[in-house]
Amino acid sequence: MNVTSSPTTELRRGALGVGFIIFFVVSAASPFSVLAGGFPIGIMLGNGAGTPSLILIVLAILLVFSVGYTTMARHVTDAGGFYAFSTRGLGPILGGAVGGLALFAYNILQIGLYGMFGGVAAGTLEAFFGLSLPWWLCSLLAMASISAFGYRKIDLSAKVLCFIVMAEYCVILILDIAILSSGGAHGVDFASFQAKSVLSGSPAIGLLFCFAAFIGFEATTIYGEEAKNPRRDIPLATYASILLIGFFYTFSIWAMIVGVGSDRVVETLIQLKDPTVLIYGLADHYVGSGLTQIARVLFLVSIYAGLLAFHNSAARYFYAIGRDGLLPAALGRTHPRHQSPYVGSLVQTLIAGAAVLIFAAFGSDPILELFAWFSSLAALSLILLMALTSLAVACYFRRHPELGVGVWRGRLLPLFACALLLGVMVIAVAHFDVLTGSSKVLSYALCLLIVVALTVGGWMAMRLRRAEPERFSQLGLHRI
Repeated sequence: MNVTSSPTTELRRGALGVGFIIFFVVSAASPFSVLAGGFPIGIMLGNGAGTPSLILIVLAILLVFSVGYTTMARHVTDAGGFYAFSTRGLGPILGGAVGGLALFAYNILQIGLYGMFGGVAAGTLEAFFGLSLPWWLCSLLAMASISAFGYRKIDLSAKVLCFIVMAEYCVILILDIAILSSGGAHGVDFASFQAKSVLSGSPAIGLLFCFAAFIGFEATTIYGEEAKNPRRDIPLATYASILLIGFFYTFSIWAMIVGVGSDRVVETLIQLKDPTVLIYGLADHYVGSGLTQIARVLFLVSIYAGLLAFHNSAARYFYAIGRDGLLPAALGRTHPRHQSPYVGSLVQTLIAGAAVLIFAAFGSDPILELFAWFSSLAALSLILLMALTSLAVACYFRRHPELGVGVWRGRLLPLFACALLLGVMVIAVAHFDVLTGSSKVLSYALCLLIVVALTVGGWMAMRLRRAEPERFSQLGLHRI
């Protein structure tokens, strides 16, 4: 007897433990690509040898943010993450605006990463095999495989990311230990943690690069509906991810600076035609060409892991917002067998594919334009999302004293985090042209897209209020 399966609206329960959630978050941070590609530029444009101290400062800010964030996660379990928390705390209209911004942020971040992947993949294929392929073709091939992972069960993606993340950490730690055990360029020193180094150069710009390096840690709440024990697993995975990413970055960047020499790291980076090759030079010098070749491959694999992680995040935002009625109901369906948000996954793939083809048609540079513009804009959007969510947490617990959450965890620390994050956002907007590498006019034009995303999200909520007032009143109230 054949039974035809029909689409459901529930994600796969109990599919992810703490370990798998951490792998999703760490892979979204793309540790190898950040250490090899992002931080060398941040060191050069920021405060040079003092960068490890800035990482610790950002780590402290994010830990303050996480107090309210994880406290809220114990009371609200929803794949909507920022959207669900903001709807509960700030109301359906502002919650819809946050939902629109979250969709925008994760989609453009994914699209930007496709630009970097395409550019790096094309260069790697030519260097290793002499193949000359257009960057956009490499991006589309990766997109097809990631779409397949997003269509299937979530634990399949988690298992793939598990191996990738462990390989990244092992290779970087081998290099770190080799540098420190050999004494580096001029002996192991702690100049990176001295006030003189921290305040040198442009600390504000360096701080922004450090914030961008942590993008992805906030995605723990998105997997709440698929966690084995959401009330325990999500807070634990959040803190573990932040600490793991923060201390790993601090240790590795410090080791790289020791390897070059704290007194000449900026000068060395300026002299390089491409600052992102710094890690390859260190691997060659302190370990050997074998590790360098592995590092080149892992750079590409790390970007792929980030693509896979952010694809899952974007698909789940489509799913949560579609399920609540702000977007077409089809987006709120899950696969009858895999229980994956397969419609959201396909929509995300179509959007990314169209964007990649448009940039390719205009002959844009995949890294200096597509990646630089979109990843910087996504980082700015996520800082604002965290600030709004912190405000929402404080408002939610103020209205619900019966939950017994203390004043520090439920109000004061979230409000303090909101103020800190808004301060960082002001700095980011003021230096946005440095982050994007483009003119001030284009940079501020890109910033306006954040306002557009918020407006569209709020409009979707108001439209639902007019069409289905009862459903509007239930926004963000999904329970498992």
